[in-house]
Amino acid sequence: MNIKEEILSRTNKGLDVFCFYMPIDFVPKRNFRNPLYDDRRASCNIYLDNKSGCYRMKDFGNDAYSGDCFWFAATMLGLDVRKDFVNVLETINRDLQLNICIERKEHSNPHTMMMKPCKPTLVQPPNQLKKMEGKKWYKLIEQSFNVKELDYWEQYGIDTKTLQRFHVKSLARYESVSNEGKPFTLGSTHEDPMFAYSMGKFVKVYRPKSKLRFLYGGEKVNDYVFGFQQLPSKGDVVFITGGEKDVLSLSAHGFNAICFNSETAQIPENIIEGLQLRFRHIIILYDTDETGIREAKRQTDAFAQYKVLSLTLPLQGGKSEKDISDFFALGNEAKDLKVLLNDMFTNMYAQTMMILQSCEIDYDNPPDASKSVVAVNGVPLGTQDNLFCITGGEGTGKSNYIAAILAGTLGRERLKAEQTLGLEVTANPKGLAVLHYDTEQSEAQLYKNLEKTLRRAGVKSVPEFYHSLYLASLSRKDRLKI
Repeated sequence: MNIKEEILSRTNKGLDVFCFYMPIDFVPKRNFRNPLYDDRRASCNIYLDNKSGCYRMKDFGNDAYSGDCFWFAATMLGLDVRKDFVNVLETINRDLQLNICIERKEHSNPHTMMMKPCKPTLVQPPNQLKKMEGKKWYKLIEQSFNVKELDYWEQYGIDTKTLQRFHVKSLARYESVSNEGKPFTLGSTHEDPMFAYSMGKFVKVYRPKSKLRFLYGGEKVNDYVFGFQQLPSKGDVVFITGGEKDVLSLSAHGFNAICFNSETAQIPENIIEGLQLRFRHIIILYDTDETGIREAKRQTDAFAQYKVLSLTLPLQGGKSEKDISDFFALGNEAKDLKVLLNDMFTNMYAQTMMILQSCEIDYDNPPDASKSVVAVNGVPLGTQDNLFCITGGEGTGKSNYIAAILAGTLGRERLKAEQTLGLEVTANPKGLAVLHYDTEQSEAQLYKNLEKTLRRAGVKSVPEFYHSLYLASLSRKDRLKI
């Protein structure tokens, strides 16, 4: 198997190569606008060619922009796929981290094209590259991530897959205009790399080594949410962090996270409402400096009704030790963050756990068996510690049925089943209290029923332990107070 075939076998027949270098989102077999030129009609697609056994790009509007994944990668890298084919293979191998051993047969420098910028991807059409009201024109020239750039992200646990998933690009050059309307150009170097977060209608340029770390191009949205599209439909925990890098770091370690424009931005309430329907816990995870701690408290206070939580990391709060990215860069892992979450939830649910523990069944100490009070043919109907409900329409004999049960509880010995309408009612030799509350009958009606109960039980007077009370004269509010 040669190098080309090896790359195809490891990249899903070349589809992963298209996904890596394609500056726009696409779906195989669905038409989209070709990003290699100012395509006005969606007449381009990527499909699996059964004849060659690999994915190819086909532009029905301009066949000159059609080819396999190696041609496409070369075009995006500014290379000639025929003359620089070995360079193309090496770059794909390096960018996608395929770890294929490639030996050159002739002397050449495998890294000569490493920093060469790809063909410019115009975010705005050329005739619109001018300053517009409320917008700022810009032009991005992307390039492949080099080793030093990947090492920068790797220190926070952020891999190439995460960068691809969140549409993070490496820039060779960025062109735009200042607030005064003056055009300027920024270039990327080894010492001062430049990246771009694609936000749809605008782009956020990130320069981690520069004093001016962030720049915006295009139609900026004040209340944008980075990472929202990557969230699952349901989950246990979602973090709200202070920046895009923190979102990437958390996602790379298996956690759900989003961020807004900054820690001081007010979070829209409708976003919190939506997150509450999808996640069990919403946790603010801001920096551990003074600003981050203050803003975390402000946000949790503002959304107290949604039970938004706040987690403070065990960091000193200095420049290089204040956020979740620094937390992972210091050598901590996902399990260490889970320990912090476990401690927070343990303290939060301490009282709940204590109550639940008191309700836990102790198998070694079984409870006392519940004794039968009312039964039919030996089958218990009403037992101690349980409710026994008798329902029926008006005039069906509910009161007479109750009177039979009450009669059985008044004697020291069990009455015959014929005396209690076929019920087996446990006797009351110890004279335990019997309380009869009636909320329907009048005092006169209840008195007559009491006479029937005493005759059925074979007693002439009301025992001291039996109390029959009529509550029909009391309002519902007064009854609830008793």
